[in-house]
Amino acid sequence: MPFCPSCGAKVDGSFCGSCGARVGDVPPAAMPAQAGASPGAAVPAAAGLQDNVAGALCYLLGIITGVLFLVLEPYNRNRQVRFHAFQSIFLHVALIAVWIALAMLGIMMRGIFSIFGLLLIPVHFIVGIGAFILWIVLLVKTFNGGKLVLPVIGPLAEKQAG
Repeated sequence: MPFCPSCGAKVDGSFCGSCGARVGDVPPAAMPAQAGASPGAAVPAAAGLQDNVAGALCYLLGIITGVLFLVLEPYNRNRQVRFHAFQSIFLHVALIAVWIALAMLGIMMRGIFSIFGLLLIPVHFIVGIGAFILWIVLLVKTFNGGKLVLPVIGPLAEKQAG
């Protein structure tokens, strides 16, 4: 039994009962691509990620996923995804700089008095918890379609996403 080249429905005669198109001699290329597909079912186009999912994934692994979404073809042209990728990269570079500065400060303070080095343990903990909470908030808010622009990093990311 042939299929309609226009809509993919099964055809009994020389005309399609669904759309009215002439069937006649249908070349094999005009037949539906999927065997066993339901009549009238269209073959879905290649689907990508939605903007909110791609934006949230930019934050997932920090610099790695930020750079990845700046390189991947359909997403590197999307301004919203580019913003989240740049903000993720800038945020994680800033966090790495803060961790390095705290480590150097801890080493210098231990050299002066060993008790001062112990005072930085709560600071490390607070910075770590704050970074984790910010990461979760960015992931959830972006996934839900929102946009959180961080104070210094956000305008830089918007400028780069331009």
